[in-house]
Amino acid sequence: MNADLSLAGRTAVVTGAGAGLGRAEALALAAQGAGVVVNDIGPAADDVVAEIAAAGGKAVAVTGDVGDWSMGDTLVSAAVDTFGSLDIVVNNAGVLRDKMLFNLSEQDWDDVIRVHLKGHAAVSRAAAVHWRAASKAAGGPVYGRVVNTASEAFLFGSAGQPNYSAAKAGIVALTLSTSAGLGRYGVRANAICPRARTAMTEATFGEGTSPGGLDVMAPERVGSFVGYLASPAAEKITGQVFVVYGDMVALMAAPAVERKFTAADGVFSVAEFGEQITPYFEGRDPHQTYAAYGVAALDDTGTAKH
Repeated sequence: MNADLSLAGRTAVVTGAGAGLGRAEALALAAQGAGVVVNDIGPAADDVVAEIAAAGGKAVAVTGDVGDWSMGDTLVSAAVDTFGSLDIVVNNAGVLRDKMLFNLSEQDWDDVIRVHLKGHAAVSRAAAVHWRAASKAAGGPVYGRVVNTASEAFLFGSAGQPNYSAAKAGIVALTLSTSAGLGRYGVRANAICPRARTAMTEATFGEGTSPGGLDVMAPERVGSFVGYLASPAAEKITGQVFVVYGDMVALMAAPAVERKFTAADGVFSVAEFGEQITPYFEGRDPHQTYAAYGVAALDDTGTAKH
């Protein structure tokens, strides 16, 4: 393997790695040579460790809930104690409690925000403490990679997922803050919006086509990209958001200012807002909001020529 893509001697933590995307990510990182801390809330973590070992890789299971703030420290310690370093964090763990806003309970909100957003923050914070100390000890930048799991739900604001959409938008902002705050220590942080057929999404994605001989929604496709982002080859990539599925990866552009309205004499009145802004929105396409509906056009699954 090209040295720029090898993870030999590196250690990765993957949350929610007992099944689905997290499992595929853990297997991909192990295949590139990383020692992997496999985290999940149940015994499936042990199964994935056994799978990695059977393939000749190195892994250890740490069972626990990333929604518990202390789990971040536990996972970082497991990486350092078992493999001698912490180089890569893949925050993947999540749950779904899909409801329309008018049916959303406090528990539905708290469960999703806690596991997705707080879970990402807990592990990221613990890793940040480690990398900052390591960088100070080394007298310069160290090796750090964070891959966070957002979703196209944050781009659209899914009507049936107000909690999940909000958590995923928060994860993108957390990713940008991580990139900005830890870059000086050598850490690169990016977010992916993956589509994959897993137990969590089986109701969303039915059986699909198989370009390149692999199910178009196979989580292994996402695992490969995470393995790339975790590698030395991705040194210059940070603070980015990628949509990942099928045979493609799409780099999202930052939001842009559409139109600036300025008060004629330096202070807006309500009347002047009415004069300037109301006409601007006359006849506007109802889909032309802050939601990034254009991303839906990426989905040419089954139409690409291979």
